[in-house]
Amino acid sequence: MTYFQKMKGITKSPPRPRLSEICWSWFGAFLGIAAVALLHYNFFPESDFIMIIGSFGASAVLIYGAIKSPLAQPRNLLGGHILSAIIGVFCYQTFHGEMWLAAAFAVATAIAVMHATCTLHPPGGATALIAVIGSDNIHALGYFYVLVPVASGAVVMLIIALLVNNISRIRQYPEFWF
Repeated sequence: MTYFQKMKGITKSPPRPRLSEICWSWFGAFLGIAAVALLHYNFFPESDFIMIIGSFGASAVLIYGAIKSPLAQPRNLLGGHILSAIIGVFCYQTFHGEMWLAAAFAVATAIAVMHATCTLHPPGGATALIAVIGSDNIHALGYFYVLVPVASGAVVMLIIALLVNNISRIRQYPEFWF
């Protein structure tokens, strides 16, 4: 197979999910993001929305909408975000004079570490990037960024995923823990 032939793909798109699956995904995502946002408004009302980060939106897609994916499992959700946050803070603090380098190094290293630790969670790349390109409030957190918003927000979203994804008889989450 030639280089360009590989780009055609090898299979058809998967079938459309049932309406009930779509509704459960919506419900879980709504509750998960709402819980993290409510925590922010109750504990950090004057801050730069410190409790919630953009990568949580992508995590919501996985842990509420693609619950069988290996990338959506608790080990990946927590490990991917936490390791990537540590890497992102380190890269910002080390290379902040060269933001392009800090950004690229953070994302690439986060991917490599997630692969090596079997915690690959695509939103983790965004978590590392946010640590580098985030606001002054994010930068001021230093390694506290790993705990709040990253670890605490991911744990809240995981608890909601465990509760919501197991209400329906046809859904089960997680597939595995470790």
